[in-house]
Amino acid sequence: MDRYSFSLTTFAPNGKLLQIEHALAAVGNGATSVGIKAANGVVIATEKKAGSSLIDVSSLEHMVMVCESIGMVYSGMGPDFRVLVNSARKAAQKYRRIYMEDPPVRILVKELASIMQEFTQSGGVRPFGVSLLIAGVDDRGPNLYQVDPSGSYFPWKATAIGKNMVNSKTFLEKRFDNDIDLEDAVYTAILTLKEGFEGQMTEQSIDVGVITTIPTTQADGKQKPPRFQRLSPAEIKDYLSNVA
Repeated sequence: MDRYSFSLTTFAPNGKLLQIEHALAAVGNGATSVGIKAANGVVIATEKKAGSSLIDVSSLEHMVMVCESIGMVYSGMGPDFRVLVNSARKAAQKYRRIYMEDPPVRILVKELASIMQEFTQSGGVRPFGVSLLIAGVDDRGPNLYQVDPSGSYFPWKATAIGKNMVNSKTFLEKRFDNDIDLEDAVYTAILTLKEGFEGQMTEQSIDVGVITTIPTTQADGKQKPPRFQRLSPAEIKDYLSNVA
């Protein structure tokens, strides 16, 4: 079996590409990330831990806005995530130049999944060592997708990736409700992370991002479309103070 593990483009006798299995192991060693699709929006959250107390935690970026209506978070290898973020933003800008609007979530997901899949059947490359949770709002309403190193992607109501994935999914299965609103989803996401969190959870040790389906009304009376935003440390602290 080991002689197949060095080649990305050669199947093992059991039908698996072992380099993809190894990439999934890298994801499994990464920080836990969760996503929940609510009735009126989507929330994604992740642990934000530094390898040393000397690192400036505020500089760590596990969650990003791709375009105004889409954000994403990862578990796995940070450098690989940066490459995919750049590709996602270029794809979103290309779509906006043509259609004058942000891409539907499923279009961006397919674009990223195609890039990741291409790296599973090309010589001289390796799979991306990350799984992504992509959250956004479009004409279909709120969307939550997971993209894996193989290029597979799935829509989810609620899911988790990373080192505590199994326990987090079990917790979400017990707590999730189809009618959950965004506010309760944020609390559920934080509680899910807390289940496997090592040490004291603070506003500096987790990252939370939300997008609502409800447009905001500006001072001039015009409605502004939904926008993905990361919660500030002060907002996260407020949520943590209300979590048992």
